[in-house]
Parts: sequence; C-alpha cells; structure tokens
Amino acid sequence: MLMSTHFKQWTLDEVHALPDDGNKYELVHGELFVTPPPTDGHETILARLTALLSPYVIGNKLGLVYHPRAVIRVRGSEVEPDLMVRQPSSRMNTDWEDAPAPILVVEVFSGSTRRRDQDQKRQFYLDIGIAEYWMLDPERRTAVVVRNGRAEWAVDDLLTWLPAGASAPLAIRLANVFGDALPEGHA
Repeated sequence: MLMSTHFKQWTLDEVHALPDDGNKYELVHGELFVTPPPTDGHETILARLTALLSPYVIGNKLGLVYHPRAVIRVRGSEVEPDLMVRQPSSRMNTDWEDAPAPILVVEVFSGSTRRRDQDQKRQFYLDIGIAEYWMLDPERRTAVVVRNGRAEWAVDDLLTWLPAGASAPLAIRLANVFGDALPEGHA
C-alpha cells in the first residue's frame, strides 16, 4: 500500500476562515496545526511564570508579557505562543505583521503539542530570529533553552535569563513554576 507524502499547503486566509470553535489554529510554512483548549494545569504553569517574569520585564523596560490570542505573523505563517515577551506596538490597531518581534517565546508541552513545539515551532522561531525560546516540560519538570547560534540545553532547577538591555539576570526556580503552591514574591 502506498502512502501519500503530499500535504495540503494552507494559507492564512484559509486558516482565518475556519470557525472559532475554541481550538487554536496555527500555520507554520503552510502546515496547519490544531490544538484543543489548554488544561487548567497548563494555564497554571503560565500564570506562575507570568507572575515571576512580569516585574522583571517591566522593571527592565523590556516590554510586556503576552499570552495566546497574541500572535506572531511573519512570512505567511502565524503562531500563537503560550507566552511571549516583546515591546508593545508603537501605535494602536497595528496588524500582527507590524508588531515588534518577541525577545522571548515560551511553549508548555502537552501531549498534543510536544512534537511540534520541539520540531516545527522550534525551527520556525529560530528561522525568524527569536532571541530565546523556552520549552517547558511539566512531566519532566524541566525547561529546554534554545538561543540562536548556541546549542540548546536542559535546565531542571534554576532557569536564568539575561536579555539584551536588562541590568541583571533573572533567576527562576522551576519548582516555583511547576510546583503546587503559588510562588512567593520572589523567584
């Protein structure tokens, strides 16, 4: 039996015409990804991370922390990261193509997203020049850090981030991100 290796190449117009059914639709180089709504545990990890990132991002004038429904749209692709840090647009009603590029993108693995977060989306983020990409793995309680021009590495305790323009690094204990209790006022 022969199996087809040809996949439909989707366009942004086709993706935007799909119904708003609660799923997340992303397009990477013509390949459509459909993801069901996230779980409470997934969103709790992002809420904890946001609580730790936001004071640092704002204090260092790095921009704002953005969550889904905020997208990266470039070269006919459109993704909706779980979290990203970027400067706000200089004017209201800016289209996504004109939005500033993120300096940090974060994806939290789930059973339905692990492979694409590690493969297609990782490569996409590198291709468009994202400075740093974190892949959070709730099962292993680790983060994989990907930086342009460097080998990626896994962290299981202290995640450190020092973006351009920051006065000092931010150190995040992954136990505060993956743990059961809300993090205290410091990382």
